[in-house]
Amino acid sequence: MPDASTRVAAVVYNPVKVDLDVLRRAVHQEAEAAGWGETLWLSTSEEDVGQGATREALDAGVDLIVAAGGDGTVRAVAEAARGTGTPVALLPSGTGNLLARNLDLTLDDMPGSVTAAFQGVDRPIDIGVVDVEREDGSRDRHAFVVMAGMGLDAKMIEHTDEDLKAKAGWAAYVQAMARSLRDADELHVRYQVDDGRQRRSTVNTLILGNCGSLPANILLMPDAAVDDGLLDLMVMRPRSVWGWVRVWTKVAWTNGVLRRTKAGQALVGERRDDDDLRYETARRLVARLSRPEQIELDGDGFGEAVAIRAWIEPGALTVRVPAQQG
Repeated sequence: MPDASTRVAAVVYNPVKVDLDVLRRAVHQEAEAAGWGETLWLSTSEEDVGQGATREALDAGVDLIVAAGGDGTVRAVAEAARGTGTPVALLPSGTGNLLARNLDLTLDDMPGSVTAAFQGVDRPIDIGVVDVEREDGSRDRHAFVVMAGMGLDAKMIEHTDEDLKAKAGWAAYVQAMARSLRDADELHVRYQVDDGRQRRSTVNTLILGNCGSLPANILLMPDAAVDDGLLDLMVMRPRSVWGWVRVWTKVAWTNGVLRRTKAGQALVGERRDDDDLRYETARRLVARLSRPEQIELDGDGFGEAVAIRAWIEPGALTVRVPAQQG
């Protein structure tokens, strides 16, 4: 156990994603300068992508958990740290860096990120939780910090070539999207939003968002915010090639460019929905599918689901951000 009078940090790191020697030097320098004790170092593995290491850090009574890795590491650390009040600092690494993007953190400044971990301020954000029901009737629970998706979204993740992703980064998803668009299967879903009536729908994609920005300046959910206490739902069902063109134009140009400025917002107006793309907000969602479908959380595949129950936990995760953002 750490000395009660000395603050201690733990670094939960993915050894594939980080330069450990460089990271150790940077963390040691900042911890020593801030008067913190010796840092606890915990590696992820194929068997434990971060939850176990985070629980070990929490059991040791650390004052800060630094998540050093890609989106999978961040999601796993957040899942284990949610509701504990122990702050989590992000050292962005990998292809997406989804939560870091949505928090407007610098993505390519590891020394600056380490400085922010020890000298920053704490910001509470929401976290999404989903119960996944499998075909055999079993259920498992997972958290997500950015998005959960089914349909085209999950198939795109499934089709992404990991070797190409490592070499080409976000461009690898373009190839995966092209493969996924050839899949004519649609989701037949019964779902209920909050206490509303049960609805039936046929869609290509169903996405639940805690926040809405993706790489390449894509603003998938223009109204989603990490601290509004709401799930943002996006339902997509283009019925033709031109429907897909309209969806892509709205996501990449209208949302990704115009809605980021006040002048652009005035130009396009408030209307978000059309026949191809629908948005709404909720605090919880229950959905049942006509057959098992792929589900993804924060860019990682989580197998097939026949039903989900999802909700938002407001302010359940404390994130360390640079002092100027406080």
